[in-house]
Amino acid sequence: MGRTRAILIWGVLAAVLLIPVAAAAASPLLQWRQPVYIAAGFAGIIAMALLLVQPLLAGGYLPGLARQRGRRLHRWVGGVLVLAVIVHVAGLWITSPPDVIDALLFRSPTPFSVWGVIAMWAVFAAALLAAIRRRLQLRPRTWRLAHTSLALVIVAGSVIHALLIEGTMETMTKVALCGLVLAAFLKAFADLKVWTSRHRWDA
Repeated sequence: MGRTRAILIWGVLAAVLLIPVAAAAASPLLQWRQPVYIAAGFAGIIAMALLLVQPLLAGGYLPGLARQRGRRLHRWVGGVLVLAVIVHVAGLWITSPPDVIDALLFRSPTPFSVWGVIAMWAVFAAALLAAIRRRLQLRPRTWRLAHTSLALVIVAGSVIHALLIEGTMETMTKVALCGLVLAAFLKAFADLKVWTSRHRWDA
């Protein structure tokens, strides 16, 4: 891959990740929000951005990253994703504990809360599974199926959660980011042939 094309790809990715954050930072809705609430909201936006990076790393689509290095970064980004989700939920808990409790107990009247909680538990489950994978002595195919199934729940739940919320994220950039997250996941899912007996990483 040529140097110019590689720079272009990284530049486009940086723009796609930063523009929604910048648009949200300019939202007039932030004027009356507490700092903790704002931090929680931006942690959620960062988590969505990381969901775009994860399939790109898994699929080996980013130039300059060898297969093993990409997989290693995939694990590190997964850890940052978990941290972002924790900050997101903890910030909301500090500002409004009853709302978070209702969401966690699936009795919130707002549909986006349900999808957010489902995605959150899937993130934690995927991270836990990755942490104890060797201890469980999972076969590669079993691991791939379990991890990808959880990733599907994470992506679907997070996209629906974000689209249903009318908050600080600017509408067009939010829709675009969600669409790219879904497209990147489906692309990696198809290319890696997760559900077949032969995985691309095994080749």
